[in-house]
Amino acid sequence: MDDERYRKGLQVRREVLGADYVDRQLATGGDAFGEPMQRLATEFCWGTVWTRPQLTRRERSLMNLALLMALGRGAEFRLHVRGALANGLTAEDIREAILHATVYLGMPAGVEATRQAREVLEAEGVLPPASAPGPAQPAR
Repeated sequence: MDDERYRKGLQVRREVLGADYVDRQLATGGDAFGEPMQRLATEFCWGTVWTRPQLTRRERSLMNLALLMALGRGAEFRLHVRGALANGLTAEDIREAILHATVYLGMPAGVEATRQAREVLEAEGVLPPASAPGPAQPAR
């Protein structure tokens, strides 16, 4: 494997996802079984693709949100909502990306992504906690 690509990938990965998160992943996945996957993700995903100059990190984050929505990968989606914030996206940008993707992916994917994004945005202090819903209104 390419040590320079790994080093650059580790830097980008920490900047986007947060050093604490990345270091936990490397520590818990760094045993003989998991270490090759951590190395591959860091070198290939972050060191080869995320370092390419043709797209900004902001653009890559927008793409990741839509792609992870499409794949239904909730844990990764929430992780990349945090990464999107680190890459300069606002709550409004994230909401618009979800709405746009919903047109192509369907309502269940959009509703779930909205719920997951809200959880992250509230936890990060970007949005205030949602008020508890009131009683259901009877159908008319």
